[in-house]
Amino acid sequence: QVQLVESGGGLVQAGGSLRLSCAASGRTGSTYAMAWFRQAPGKEREFLADITWSGGSTYNPNSVKGRFTISRDNAKNTAYLQMNSLKPEDTAVYYCAARIRATYNYWGQGTQVTVSS
Repeated sequence: QVQLVESGGGLVQAGGSLRLSCAASGRTGSTYAMAWFRQAPGKEREFLADITWSGGSTYNPNSVKGRFTISRDNAKNTAYLQMNSLKPEDTAVYYCAARIRATYNYWGQGTQVTVSS
C-alpha cells in the first residue's frame, strides 16, 4: 500500500503560480510512477501529467500547454506539480496518484486550487 497526501493548494489570482506537493508513504520501496489529475465541478477527472521513477514525464497537452511541470524527489518520496500562468479554468480539486504498472491504484484525498479572475 502507498499512502498519498497532497498539499499546496489554495486561492491565487489569474496569472499567478502554485506548487503542489504529493508526499508518499508506506510501500515506498517500489519503483512507482506518480501523476497528477484534476476534477472541476461537474466535469470528469482529467489527467495532467505522469512521471516515472527515473524521471521520464508525460503530459496532457490539451490541459497543460507548457504551463505545468511535474517533478519528483525520490529521496523525499515526493512529487510536485509546478503550475504557472494560472487561469480561472484551472480551478479544480487536484489529485495525486501512483502506479506500479499501468493502473493508478493509489490516490490522495485531493487539494483545492481556486484561481480568481
